[in-house]
Amino acid sequence: MIIKRNVLWAALFIIPAVELFGFILVSSWFGVSKTLLLLISTSLIGLLMMRFEGSKVLQDSRQQMQEGRIPGRTMLDGLCIFFGGLLLIIPGFITDIIGFTLVFPLTRPLYRGVLLKWIEKKMKNGTFTYYKR
Repeated sequence: MIIKRNVLWAALFIIPAVELFGFILVSSWFGVSKTLLLLISTSLIGLLMMRFEGSKVLQDSRQQMQEGRIPGRTMLDGLCIFFGGLLLIIPGFITDIIGFTLVFPLTRPLYRGVLLKWIEKKMKNGTFTYYKR
């Protein structure tokens, strides 16, 4: 538990420092006003992508449930889109890159596989419980 807290505290300081460095680097290339416009544009494009992909995932999961299937992969896609959208809202270039790869359908399976392995590990350890109706 102590290691997880230390990683969380390190991330709390490292991520903003890296984002600040990226902002300074990009603003030295393009200027401050264009950099701010780029950050706002990536956030807006990301939110639109998240909305479009999220509605597509909801439609797919509804269809699968109506067919009597469990929408497992679709639910993992929904989680990836949700966290990708959160990262796109946070200002910064690194979080935007990770957020876009979470929302974009061609790169999402990379994260989905990692998330699936994490869930399987937690279920085997007994630290992740699910309730079946």
